[in-house]
Amino acid sequence: QVQLVESGGGLVQAGDSLRLSCAASGGTFSSYHMAWFRQAPGKDREFVAAITSGGAGTRYADSVKGRFTISRENAKNTVYLQMNGLKPEDTALYYCARLRPGSSWYSRQPSSYDYWGQGTQVTVSS
Repeated sequence: QVQLVESGGGLVQAGDSLRLSCAASGGTFSSYHMAWFRQAPGKDREFVAAITSGGAGTRYADSVKGRFTISRENAKNTVYLQMNGLKPEDTALYYCARLRPGSSWYSRQPSSYDYWGQGTQVTVSS
């Protein structure tokens, strides 16, 4: 059983930065591709960024490219999302998720991910 716990969210002003963390337990973290998603009230869950198991490959949504950076430390079983230049439209509940083993790298579809954290709230004021 894989458990994912996000942290690092908060209330910030436009232009500020935050770093989200997702700590994993159970299973072999270093073998999992991971991703961050977000969901704003009344909207569908959307893909933000993904990273390969070893960390060499990354993908980003166009809306965050150049502002957000996904990374991981396999020795700490943790994946990060560094968010710079935050905008009010980045306000959402942010989730980390594990890509279902055996799936093709990578996917922007939530249905391709089998374990999810509980989410951490990011609120950006203008």
